[in-house]
Amino acid sequence: MFIPARLLPLLFLLWIAPAAFADIVKPALVEISVYTEGRYRIEIRASVEALLTGINGQYKDTRQAPTAQEYDRLRELEAPMLAEAFEPFQERMLDLIELRLDGEINRPRVAKVDIPVPGYTKVPRISVITLEGDIPTATRSLTWYYPTAFGDNAVRVRQVDEDNEQWHWSAWQWIRDDRTSDPFSLTEVFRTPGFLDVVTEYTAAGFDHIIPLGMDHILFVLGLFLFSTRMRPLLWQITMFTVAHSITLALAMTGVIELPARVVEPLIALSIAYVGVENIWHRRLHKSRLVLVFVFGLLHGLGFASMLAEFGMPDNAFFTALVSFNVGVEIGQLTVVAVAFLTVGLWFGNKPYYRNLILIPGSLMITLVGLYWTWQRLSLQ
Repeated sequence: MFIPARLLPLLFLLWIAPAAFADIVKPALVEISVYTEGRYRIEIRASVEALLTGINGQYKDTRQAPTAQEYDRLRELEAPMLAEAFEPFQERMLDLIELRLDGEINRPRVAKVDIPVPGYTKVPRISVITLEGDIPTATRSLTWYYPTAFGDNAVRVRQVDEDNEQWHWSAWQWIRDDRTSDPFSLTEVFRTPGFLDVVTEYTAAGFDHIIPLGMDHILFVLGLFLFSTRMRPLLWQITMFTVAHSITLALAMTGVIELPARVVEPLIALSIAYVGVENIWHRRLHKSRLVLVFVFGLLHGLGFASMLAEFGMPDNAFFTALVSFNVGVEIGQLTVVAVAFLTVGLWFGNKPYYRNLILIPGSLMITLVGLYWTWQRLSLQ
């Protein structure tokens, strides 16, 4: 089907807008703690509303699911009412998940379900489902299965010796298909992942933090792209942004600097809005713009660090994981730029109407989304 050239900018804006107001479907985070006295505890951080309505990883956001209205209804329930609605589902959950100890199935029991207050209903409510059980002290390995019917999941295992105050974390396993995890070693020290394992895992995690999970970072990079589709100004801006966020990512992950998310996240949103305003206000790349992009890159690096800290870092391959994550982030950013160039810059970058029909409307949309996110993140504090 032929689409008139002048309608493509409108389609570009429509692509940007929906994600700002979408309830993103997030993977479950699963932490399995194994204690030397012969017990284990599994903490599953997931959306109870998504579990009850069958909204899983096949949907980018909850609005795409046929059960979206039921999800919204559950999202507004107070915690006790949602806990009551979840109780009949618990047996089904225990039937479908699978924990194997040295190859033998071990059925856990539900110890408790912690559901937060509804809060702001336009963002996901992450509950903590705690399972417990007994484990033979001679067990050498375990595997974990979380069905795709419940969504994607990332799982890691911790071995705990409380008497001697010792513990060991495994690396995360990010499971996107319907399969059982690779075996987790439960011997004296968890199996150390190889160099290529760390590079692959953390490069993928960095890429995922941009595409599809990093809409705020995507909009910031698009704001840089829209200002000029010519490579030289774009590369100057991307370089400044990359150098800056690499610095703060490294400093934050090594504990040199630390800022709370309640400060960093609104400032990141505000930086997105400001880039949009700059695009409209200025016609040429000035040195002051590069300085601002560098400063904003420092903020975004702190945002990357918060995600990476949640994902976890291997003690014996810290530097490799840090560099690999940063490489994944850069690949994600370059992918965004490449897609924007192939769909917009290549066809319209040199057109006389580019500024009026693409740059200004696109930057205005980015500004409005950034301001909305700023207000949203401040209102949640």
